[in-house]
Amino acid sequence: MNIPAELKYSRDHEWVKIEGNQATVGITDYAQSQLGDVVFVEVPIADTSVVVGAGFCVVESVKAVSDIYAPVGGEIVKINDALTDTPEIMNEDPYGEGWIAVIKIADQADLDNLLSSEEYEKFITEEGN
Repeated sequence: MNIPAELKYSRDHEWVKIEGNQATVGITDYAQSQLGDVVFVEVPIADTSVVVGAGFCVVESVKAVSDIYAPVGGEIVKINDALTDTPEIMNEDPYGEGWIAVIKIADQADLDNLLSSEEYEKFITEEGN
């Protein structure tokens, strides 16, 4: 299982790459493996606000339809339009080209609730999540 050390993670299996006051968000390698082949992504809408913990994207796979939850609150400043035409990149490159959105973080305190790579690995191992 690939869990890059430089990223932060939510308990809902999203990853966060923090760059200044912006957070690039996607689903983890673990999440994409649990979903199976991703066949459709309803990308979020740019220039809209998201609340931490609220659904902001929908991913449909051969197994299920799943909400993706905002790991931080703020404004969506960029979306990955490529997911509309090639949703399978979430499976192929979840930490790279498979990113979902960039969120301008409204409250840096949201980051305090995210897990380190070690904490996330322990979380998915011990909790069976």
